[in-house]
Amino acid sequence: MSGIVVIFDFDKTIIDVDSDNWVVDELGATDLYNQLNPTMAWNALMRRMMEELHQQGKTIEDIKQVLTRVAIHPRVVPAIKAAHALGCDLRIISDANTFFIETILKHLGVRECFSEINTNPGLIDDEGKLRVLSYHDVLKPPHGCTLCPTNMCKGKILERIRSTFMEEEKKRIIYLGDGEGDFCPSLKLSSNDYMMPRKDFPVSDLICKNRHLVNAKVHEWTDGGDMEQILLQIISLIISNEDIKIIDEDVTRLFDCKFETIVVA
Repeated sequence: MSGIVVIFDFDKTIIDVDSDNWVVDELGATDLYNQLNPTMAWNALMRRMMEELHQQGKTIEDIKQVLTRVAIHPRVVPAIKAAHALGCDLRIISDANTFFIETILKHLGVRECFSEINTNPGLIDDEGKLRVLSYHDVLKPPHGCTLCPTNMCKGKILERIRSTFMEEEKKRIIYLGDGEGDFCPSLKLSSNDYMMPRKDFPVSDLICKNRHLVNAKVHEWTDGGDMEQILLQIISLIISNEDIKIIDEDVTRLFDCKFETIVVA
């Protein structure tokens, strides 16, 4: 492994659209969505929309077919495969849901590239209806982050991921995102990490206004081609620097060993 953990948002980062809106629009429920959107929290709204689609006779297979047509830049899949081939640990933190994300990743042939998907559970019930639940259990105390929606704090998820690293492991995190929810995790990154906000999207604007709060190195990207180039450049830079450190450490140990064998008369 390279010692690099690459964390992707999903909507408008891996894919070029919002998966929730894509399904709602493609299956003809836009009018109700527009009516309810101002009055409901996002996750609750998606639960309601999935119920509505079920009532209209839309099946899980209908949803799957829509998801396989989702818009994605042609260089995103090669970027994911290349980062995985270089030994990076790829993970997802997304406010979408497991059913949407798993369906799309499997269709793209990259599900096996990701070691972990952190998102809202999307479960199919006995009636064949998709039920979208909350990542953070609503029966437990709230996560307490004022920057994030009640159902998910991406910053706390990133902290949980970092807590799994062994103390002696010098892992670097590269985080890619576009939305307001990606600002909180950007504040959790260290000076050894990298933040890749999508240019002219909400997280980029928030970072620009609060640059002094972000310790990570910031590299903006515009589309999938730009993402691929910048991501692989950062990975290559980290790997090259680590190789130099290994060589330096080996040389130091060699000299230490030689000095230990010198007999002073």
